[in-house]
Amino acid sequence: MVHVQAYDTTLRDGAQMEGISLSVADKLRLVTVIDSLGVDYIEGGWPGAIPKDTEFFRQAATLAPDIRARLAAFGSTCKPGISAKDDSQVLALAESGASVVTLVAKSDPRHVKQALRTSEEENLRMVADTVSFLSSRCEVMVDLEHFFDGLAFDATYGLNVALAAAQAGATTVICCDTNGGGLPHSIADAIRAVRTMLDKEGYADVVVGMHAHNDTGCAVANTLAAVKAGARHIQGTVNGYGERTGNANLLTCIANLQLKMGYDVVPPQGVRNLSSVSHTVAEIANMAAFARDPYVGHSAFAHKAGLHASAIKVNPDLYQHMEPEQVGNARRMLVSEMAGRASIELKAAELGLDVSHDKELTGRIAATVKAREAEGYTYDAADASFDLLLREEMGTAPVLWRIESWKVTTREVTVTPESIFTESEATIKLHAGGRFVTTAEGNGPVNALDNALRGALRGVYPQVDQFRLRNFKVRILDEDRGGTDALTRVLIDTEDSRDIWTTVGVGTNVIEASWEALLEAYRYGLVRAEVTPA
Repeated sequence: MVHVQAYDTTLRDGAQMEGISLSVADKLRLVTVIDSLGVDYIEGGWPGAIPKDTEFFRQAATLAPDIRARLAAFGSTCKPGISAKDDSQVLALAESGASVVTLVAKSDPRHVKQALRTSEEENLRMVADTVSFLSSRCEVMVDLEHFFDGLAFDATYGLNVALAAAQAGATTVICCDTNGGGLPHSIADAIRAVRTMLDKEGYADVVVGMHAHNDTGCAVANTLAAVKAGARHIQGTVNGYGERTGNANLLTCIANLQLKMGYDVVPPQGVRNLSSVSHTVAEIANMAAFARDPYVGHSAFAHKAGLHASAIKVNPDLYQHMEPEQVGNARRMLVSEMAGRASIELKAAELGLDVSHDKELTGRIAATVKAREAEGYTYDAADASFDLLLREEMGTAPVLWRIESWKVTTREVTVTPESIFTESEATIKLHAGGRFVTTAEGNGPVNALDNALRGALRGVYPQVDQFRLRNFKVRILDEDRGGTDALTRVLIDTEDSRDIWTTVGVGTNVIEASWEALLEAYRYGLVRAEVTPA
């Protein structure tokens, strides 16, 4: 198999995405996580220009012996009129301790003249001098900035910059679609032109690479086209992070190249780690995971239509392009008004319940789901509520308590004209091995209900103290009715030390819907803990 080098630039280019700010500690953690993919290179940042990145490389020296990837430092060529050996920024790269340096070089003559304010000849001198100076100390790669736009403007200058880098000792020249405006056919033509030129000039051993941005939505497609045209080095970021619309999603590129196109990119275990790396990086970057990301997204192998479920029950390949386990993901069955008996059977099995023996039961459950969804409930995002519904229909749901009544009040308290606050108080009366009346305050009505319910159940079911509300989503369902009497749906995410589960409630107001979802959250958590009813 032909090997294609994978170069991750999440720590630098990915960190330029709006909403992402990585500390040195974050970057060090990310190196370990991304290294589990088995990529060839991980770019750490720009030492000498960014103090945080200088500190990163100082601390990363202790990581180097324990990781597979080679850490790359990013920087620019020497300035016009200055030799590389006298340029402080180039010296910072040399002293960073990185075993690889990736230099950004202007390859569009318009940028040379208008941004660098120098001549085309001086820019070639800057590239050659900097590469030559650094290549005696470490491996040097050159990012040809604005390469494709430059080639469209001047068919030869970008090629001359690539040749100057190769002649000076660069191991790899990377063609960058910096503005992200390229399309696959033009990208492929340009890559072939670079590869042909280097071969003709006697530099067949110099690798051609691709660095794509996603402004046309084609970053992954452009990367694949570049490899087909002769590129053997790809750059990208985990989850496609990057400025504007992002960079090529390195995870998608790896999966496509290795599983679909037959290239060797990362070890087999690295492919199986794709999903976990995606989610862990999102967590460290404090970004929400995108459910519909190819291969690794939570919805990538989710099936909702009843027809799909019937076919998957016979042969999963009929409605899946691959086995999700190959990339560390899993098939999910979504239960909705579209669900038939096959969907119910598969989803129940996914939850550890067997209903395959009873067609009447599965038909009844499917009918109940349809009726409930017509009332505003949704189960494709609330597995815990569906689990409880299954148990109710199967007659195996334990009765853990009986609610006698509940109420919640919110009042505004004026301490001084400048100090006004609201307080909520909930009272719950329930039976669970005895009658309990509990009142609790909270930061809002839902928090007050949560505190009161926990207080009422704690003495009978101490497991409830492990439950924590993690997320709370409200949606108005029939906005066309208008105003305050619209039907409301609430989804609550609850967690303990082992797992997270989601429950749903529907009501004529947000408090009523929240109360139902809250009760189901506690009930599911206790069923999962296999408690004995009081």
